[in-house]
Amino acid sequence: MSDEPQRATFRMPAHLFAELAAGGGSAEAVAFLEHGERARRLLLLRTLLDRLEALPTPLTPAAEAWQVLKQAAQRAPGPVDRLLLAPATGAWIAHLLRRMHGTAQGPTLWAEAGHLNALAVAASVRAGTDSALRIALSDGCLYLPGLGLARIPAAHREAGREPAVGLARVHAGELTLTGRGHDGSTTSLTCRPVTAPAGSGPAGAAARSESGPEGWLPLRTLTHQGPVGPVSVLLDDLDPYRDLDDPVPPARLDEAEAEAWQQLFFEAGELLAGRAGTGPGRADLRMIRSVVPFGRTTARPPAPPTVQVSASSGDSYGAMVIARPAGALALAETLVHECQHSKLAALLHLFPLLDDDREERYYAPWRADPRHLTGLLHGAYAFTGVAGFWRDRLADARDDRAADAAGYHFALRRTQSRLVVRTLLTSGRLTAQGHALVTGLARTLDPWLREPVPPAALARARTAAALHRTEWRLRNMAPPGAGPADAVPPGVPRFRSDRTFWPDVRTHAFAARPTAPRTPDDHLAAGNPAAALAGYAEALAREPAEPHALSGWIVARAALDPGRASRRMLSRPELTQPLPSG
Repeated sequence: MSDEPQRATFRMPAHLFAELAAGGGSAEAVAFLEHGERARRLLLLRTLLDRLEALPTPLTPAAEAWQVLKQAAQRAPGPVDRLLLAPATGAWIAHLLRRMHGTAQGPTLWAEAGHLNALAVAASVRAGTDSALRIALSDGCLYLPGLGLARIPAAHREAGREPAVGLARVHAGELTLTGRGHDGSTTSLTCRPVTAPAGSGPAGAAARSESGPEGWLPLRTLTHQGPVGPVSVLLDDLDPYRDLDDPVPPARLDEAEAEAWQQLFFEAGELLAGRAGTGPGRADLRMIRSVVPFGRTTARPPAPPTVQVSASSGDSYGAMVIARPAGALALAETLVHECQHSKLAALLHLFPLLDDDREERYYAPWRADPRHLTGLLHGAYAFTGVAGFWRDRLADARDDRAADAAGYHFALRRTQSRLVVRTLLTSGRLTAQGHALVTGLARTLDPWLREPVPPAALARARTAAALHRTEWRLRNMAPPGAGPADAVPPGVPRFRSDRTFWPDVRTHAFAARPTAPRTPDDHLAAGNPAAALAGYAEALAREPAEPHALSGWIVARAALDPGRASRRMLSRPELTQPLPSG
């Protein structure tokens, strides 16, 4: 690291871009993306340091903290580089720059800026250098990025208190933290900050801290023995910037929950390690920097393959926020999905892929709402990877039930992804690089569309895709005459003013063929459109034009009578009369 920005030209080799454009990517391609993320992160840090020079602070000035970081990097470049490139560091930089521009809010500004000092302390611990920095204490605690939480004994533990100033001294990897106790007296903590493997239990954590578990709370790590060596990923429930947005307080998982995460991560890693190659759907766990557990998982997580929450951010390369699912298969799919988002976000930092006016007007088969082009591109890239994941599961299926489930998800996601690829290619808003990327996805998906899938699974996938698009249009698109004629320019989609979020209950419900159909959806999934049509008609008699029932009625009727009238209804379902006859 240097004080002066260095000019560098990034030229991605064509074969690496081709790998990424196909939806996959070798270790070499991912390393190139990470090299670009490093350059971007250092440029943003330089911008932030320039802005922090004029910020009044009771802490050690940013320039001095930066010198401590530089000294640590000279001693231990690898560990300090990983610290600066950690996902939460990127989230902090982006958040603080937004605060400087007045587009974000947070705690006292000098305390948020003082996170740089905490980074410097953590770097000093990692490198074994000596340092002494005035730092911000929140509720008597100092979070050391990538390591854990140091808690001064007898300090105030009151949420919402203003940050206090403390002193952090580091010598030979040992931290001495000094601050004020609740009675106003000076109190201190001495510990040797280290992380702990998930599942090691409180005793394992205490053995790594001279002050015991009350003084040092280590970050846990998820571990897996991969094909090319051990993998260690942070299970981050402590970092204030782990949530990909505004700062949040620590939310420590209990030991049982941490152990459940470790078991699931190991099993998901086994699934992903079972397939060699660099194609779409093969995620290298080494690319993942941190898994952020979303809230507490209920005693009975949702049945596979449902994942209640998963998210990632371009500011936090390699991080993913996930609500723990019930099984390893769902976690493995989610890891693939979020790794795809991270790769595309890194590509978007290197290349202008599209000219996006950010208008949310496009259909995305995995969303309830209209999307802008960037969101559409992210979805196409992520779900091409998901389709590849299920393609591998189909090839590895050991029985008819597993083949049916994998075939359904593969058929559904390949169809939906190809539809979005067509939308992107005909949008007229892709750059040359963007067109090359999306064309690469098309080259992956087109032969997949011809690959055999168990017939029953294929039929359900096609029905589920038609149901989602039909219900989406009924809930989002306004028919002609629904508003002033001049309210929307010609050629621009006309959306309903009363549209709201709606739950997509069919995508996963159709994953398995019902053995004892009861509802109209069950009958449709079981391949009995006549019984489904009758059930939907009954529902519409009670509540005309209800979107869920009407979309089912349209799709069931099209299955029974695939003529021109049915094709028109599927194309523009919002034009359908509210009281269809059977």
